[in-house]
Amino acid sequence: MLARTSLRTARAFSAAKGGATKNAARNASSQSSSESAASALKNNGLLASSTVFALGSVSWYYYQFGRPTQAMTPAEEGLHAVQYPWEHEKLYKTFDHQALRRGFQIYREVCASCHSLQRLPFRKFVGSFMTVDEAKAMAEEGEYDTDPNDEGEIEKRPGKLSDYMQAPYKNDEAARAANNGALPPDLSLIVKARHGGCNYVFSLLTGYPEEPPAGAVVQSGLNFNPYFPGTGIGMARVLYDGLVEYEDGTPATTSQMAKDVVEFLNWAAEPEMDDRKKMGWKVMAVTSVMFLGSVWLKRYKWATIKTRKLQYNAPVAPAKQPGSTFRR
Repeated sequence: MLARTSLRTARAFSAAKGGATKNAARNASSQSSSESAASALKNNGLLASSTVFALGSVSWYYYQFGRPTQAMTPAEEGLHAVQYPWEHEKLYKTFDHQALRRGFQIYREVCASCHSLQRLPFRKFVGSFMTVDEAKAMAEEGEYDTDPNDEGEIEKRPGKLSDYMQAPYKNDEAARAANNGALPPDLSLIVKARHGGCNYVFSLLTGYPEEPPAGAVVQSGLNFNPYFPGTGIGMARVLYDGLVEYEDGTPATTSQMAKDVVEFLNWAAEPEMDDRKKMGWKVMAVTSVMFLGSVWLKRYKWATIKTRKLQYNAPVAPAKQPGSTFRR
C-alpha cells in the first residue's frame, strides 16, 4: 500500500513538472520569437539608415567636388557655345603639334600685342613644336633684369630658356589705358578659366557678326558678340581670312586660325596632357595584368576549398550480441 502511494505521488509530481516545463518552453519560444522580430526590425532600420547616409555622402561629395569647376557659370554667360569634336580631348588622342606651331604663330602675330602668356616658360616649347635653337633665339629677343650687383644696380640681359614670356604692358594700368579701360586677360589658363573651354574661346573668336542684330544694344566703344557675357566686348574682331601666312602652307581661314590658336591655348593651360595620357595608359595596362594575376592566384588558392566534397557518415549502431536479454 505504501509503495503504491509513493509511486502515484512520484508520477503526479513528474506530470506536474513536465507540464510546467512545457509551458515554460512555450513561453520562452514565444518570447524569443518576439525578440527576434524586434532585432530583425532594428537591423533593417540600421541597414536602411546606413544606406541613406552613404548615398547622401556620395551625393554631397559629387556636388562639392565631382562637377567641373569653372570660373563662370552658364547663367552668367551669353549664348552657349557649340560642342565641337576636338581631337585632343579624346582619351587616345594627343595634341596636333603642327597645329600648336601654327597656333603659336597666331598668338605672336595677332594676340601678343594685347594679351600676355606669363605662366609659360620658353623651355616648354622645346620638344613640343620648337627646337632648342628656335626657343633660345626667341627667348633672346627679350631683355630681363639681372640680380643686383655689388653697387645695387640692376642690369639687363638677354632671355634664357628658363625665363617666362614677357607681358606686352608694364602693369595693369598701362594695359587699361591702351585699351579704353578694358584689361586684356592673361591667356595662360583662359581655356580652363571659362565655362565651355575650347568651345567658348573658338565661338568667341568666330562669333563676331557683320552687324549687330536688330534690337541689340551695344555700348559705345564695345563690340557685339553673343558669346560674351552681356554681349558687349571691348576686343574687336581680330581674325580675318588670309591674315597670316602659315609656314606649312595651310590656308589661313578664320576658322582655321581660331582652331589653331585655341588648341595652342589649351596646350598652354596643360602642357603635360600628352604625358599624363601616356602614363594613364601605362597604369591601366599594368593594373589590368595585376588584376588578372590576382584573379588567377585567388582561384588557385581557393580551388581546393571550393571544390571539396563534404560527406556525412551516420554513426553505426553497435551490433546486438547474441544471448543478451533485457531484464527489469
